[in-house]
Amino acid sequence: MSEALAYCGLICETCPIYTATREESKAEQRRMRTEIARLCREQYGMEYGPEDITDCDGCLTEGDRLFSACYNCHIRSCARQRGLENCAFCSEYVCDSLEEFFSTDPAAKTRLDEIRTGIQ
Repeated sequence: MSEALAYCGLICETCPIYTATREESKAEQRRMRTEIARLCREQYGMEYGPEDITDCDGCLTEGDRLFSACYNCHIRSCARQRGLENCAFCSEYVCDSLEEFFSTDPAAKTRLDEIRTGIQ
């Protein structure tokens, strides 16, 4: 898998927040962040305004530019504490936190399942 895969199975480079971070036009970036706030509300039930959609270099980043929901993510925190590349490598795969997340993004489960199949 050539893409930067988040711990939960999302592909960071296709994340709208990651994409908005790299947008050079401030007007377009503002439009994108407004749309992202709407999607967060509709898909995940998160109440964000465009101003809450901060720059993000991806879930795996060691730097300071990380979206607040990623920074506070239980899945990310757990995987980092366990020193995992992603959750497919966890002995407790699939945990309750991942099951809940997969209900909103089944493609993430498919990606992690494919990795898990390759390591067993």
